[in-house]
Amino acid sequence: MSDVARLAGVSIKTVSRVVNDEPGVHQATAERVLAAIDQLGFRRNLSARNLRRGSSAGIVGLVMEDVANPFYSELTGAVEEVARQHGRHVLAASSGEDPDRERELALEFCARRVDGLIVVPAGVQHGYLVPEMRAGTPAVFVDRPAGDVVADTVLVDNIGGTVAAVQHLARYGHRRIAFLGDAPDIFTAAERLRGFREGCARAGVRYDEDLVAMGPHDAPGIGATLRRLLRGPEPATALVTGNNRITVLVLRALAGQRDRPALVGFDDFELADLVNPPVTVIAHDVAALGRTAAELLFARLDGDGAPPRRVVLPVRLVTRGSGEVPA
Repeated sequence: MSDVARLAGVSIKTVSRVVNDEPGVHQATAERVLAAIDQLGFRRNLSARNLRRGSSAGIVGLVMEDVANPFYSELTGAVEEVARQHGRHVLAASSGEDPDRERELALEFCARRVDGLIVVPAGVQHGYLVPEMRAGTPAVFVDRPAGDVVADTVLVDNIGGTVAAVQHLARYGHRRIAFLGDAPDIFTAAERLRGFREGCARAGVRYDEDLVAMGPHDAPGIGATLRRLLRGPEPATALVTGNNRITVLVLRALAGQRDRPALVGFDDFELADLVNPPVTVIAHDVAALGRTAAELLFARLDGDGAPPRRVVLPVRLVTRGSGEVPA
């Protein structure tokens, strides 16, 4: 704060008033202080009382896409489990796949002096975290890598998963296999599309761009996409869906139809084994994803100074019936 005061040519008290939005500061002076804050990258310490007492916040910040998604609910639970073992709590928030919101949340957590951050990236620019990381706040990226910083990262084998899905369907005679993925600028969606292409090549199946539909998807859009893919002179006989939400949208759109395409979904989901037919999936251990990220974070907090790690967790094919339908 004293650096900001020096650069702006004002007193520390004036800086404090501007930061805390108190009255009594001339507009031009306030603008000068705000410009100095931006130039120096100053962040308000909302836990200063704790720091004066010599204690940390005791909190880990978790920024994810959507806390309502069962995938992220399970991941959060795993992070909380590890945090409890280390005497910390978890403060979680949803970015809604908005990079600006992700940045806002991450920096707000840092302002509150969380002990560390676990981030599911919504964007590809994370240089804003470099000052915080240099100041001693470790960050771990999970499910997707950071865009422009080097940091610990925990991923799943997205490419290997869709390769396995295509090969499995090809073994049942399918040669017209469609892929429904998320928005192509999302890391996991792009990697799973890469795996789909590679799977087609390995299985001797012709890759057809007309059988690929990237998102984002909603219920009406999925319905229209399926009508296009499943009709015509050369319809798709099998589908690979790129995540659990897309799989559920597809199941709803196909409900009541007698002749359904074979289906393999990426990500397991609740009740997948109870629908008719039960859904074959590429599954991975979401809890392991959260635990691994949290363990890496606490290793850093305990003084681990090794180079940043990139951990890729395995996936597995779970056969239940929907993916074992012959062409």
